[in-house]
Amino acid sequence: SALPPFNGFVSEWLTFQTALQVPALDNGVLRMIMPIAAALLALTGALAAACFVKAFGIAFLGKPRTRHVAHAREVPMGMLLGMGWLAALCLVLGVLPTLTIEAMAPITRLLAHTSLPAATAQGWLWLTPVSPQGASYSAPFVLLALVVVYGLGYLFLRRGAAPARRCYPWDCGFGSLTHRMEYTSTSFTQPIRRVFGAVWKVDEAVETTTAGAGPIPRVTGIRHHLHVQDWSWLKVYQPIGRLILDAARRIGFIQTGSIHTYLKYSFGTLVFLLWIVSL
Repeated sequence: SALPPFNGFVSEWLTFQTALQVPALDNGVLRMIMPIAAALLALTGALAAACFVKAFGIAFLGKPRTRHVAHAREVPMGMLLGMGWLAALCLVLGVLPTLTIEAMAPITRLLAHTSLPAATAQGWLWLTPVSPQGASYSAPFVLLALVVVYGLGYLFLRRGAAPARRCYPWDCGFGSLTHRMEYTSTSFTQPIRRVFGAVWKVDEAVETTTAGAGPIPRVTGIRHHLHVQDWSWLKVYQPIGRLILDAARRIGFIQTGSIHTYLKYSFGTLVFLLWIVSL
């Protein structure tokens, strides 16, 4: 996710700095598109942060939903090292972005015939994509501030605090928590579906099966139906696909399977091309 001090934050920060330089562009279309792209990038970062917060809660704070998950064990050290060095690389690239940009400068000059000379003008400590007066970012200072804040918070919270006490979480009065109360993929995406309900065609229904008579019947089963479709697929791509298939069916009569017919097509095409050349 695009959070400091990792490399995702640096890349998004540089993209936002590019969007702030829109008034300097001569192309009116680009001046109109760049703010929209920056807003979509900010929305993507917010959705990614929300997604990973919920994903962490489901994966590490939830109850196992199957017997195999309940008896899961840690992966071997080799697999941990494979993920660990990638995570460390994300941290290094985020803490030392100036060195990374300077190392990639030959590539950008080769492909785009330009580079960011001002980005490393203040040394490895400060990233200045345009000028120091316009905007600057120091990832090492941000990392140091995070470490100091975390250390001070840990010391103040641990000082005079009572020993940690483990207990069962609050169950809202429903009794003991079970794996059926954990998040599923449907519940994971439910808030996003509510927010973007106008963008997607969502068909959702809940069927409840009851038994017994009386004012409060006993619920014996609940079935949830969910079908999500993209309006652009329904309104744009499907009509275009139908037109193409219809045109293909209409043109299909040319493919008769007869060699004599194909020779006639070839002869007619040759005569037509000779007529075009003779003009």
